[in-house]
Amino acid sequence: MVWLLVFAFGGVGAAARYGLGALLPPRGGFPWATLVVNVAGCVAIGVIFTVFEETRALAPPELRAGILAGLLGGFTTFSTFGLETWRLVAEGALGLAATYVAASVLGGLLGVVLGVAAARGLH
Repeated sequence: MVWLLVFAFGGVGAAARYGLGALLPPRGGFPWATLVVNVAGCVAIGVIFTVFEETRALAPPELRAGILAGLLGGFTTFSTFGLETWRLVAEGALGLAATYVAASVLGGLLGVVLGVAAARGLH
């Protein structure tokens, strides 16, 4: 059952990521959609993971896996992050590549911190 939930939720996450990509095309060579998805996914995983960890009765393990590994795994796209960074470097856009890496990593870490803090403020 857990595999089915991960699969189903993963499709929803991937579709959401694809839709956001269509709404936020790259501007000036910078992959805005992937940055937004990665940071939003980090905020979401901070909130959801913390709520699940601190209130274990809220969701059974199968649902937790479906949401964390499936939905958020399908939504966040660090594999795309790697490819887009490589492309920027390959095109000689080293400044854009460095900006993208720094904004993604620091924004993601800050997102998790904010998500955990927000979740802890809920209860």
